[in-house]
Amino acid sequence: MTELVVVLLIASLIASMILILALEPGPSPSDLAIAYELAWDRLDFATIWALSGPAMRDGRTKREFVADKKTVYAQGLHPTNLVSEAKVDEVAVSGEVAVAVTSLTLLQAMDAPSSSIGQIHNEVRMARRMGRWEVASYLLHAPQA
Repeated sequence: MTELVVVLLIASLIASMILILALEPGPSPSDLAIAYELAWDRLDFATIWALSGPAMRDGRTKREFVADKKTVYAQGLHPTNLVSEAKVDEVAVSGEVAVAVTSLTLLQAMDAPSSSIGQIHNEVRMARRMGRWEVASYLLHAPQA
């Protein structure tokens, strides 16, 4: 009888954990937008792939996506680690879609004049699929000095 109670208790604990994990909403659209912006700043292609929806991956596996991006960005033409602060200025959620307008404060580049310090505002558009938010599209805006 004691063994049955222990087995039922363990089974109910396992079922509870599965239910809790299944109902976990994951990161909010704001959190996802910030993570996506920072991943691009650091050229963290594995994270970019993980946060992106299928349309942003162009049908590539994670390995293919990361390898392709590393090849393209290997020339060093894209400066990295320039974001000193990333925040969400506004976010709009309507059902299964969300749009976040981000504001990135840039560090001054070593070889750039001080007037080059500025902010970039971008749009991160997201869709909720299978219970989690994914980046569906990304619109870059011109830097403001």
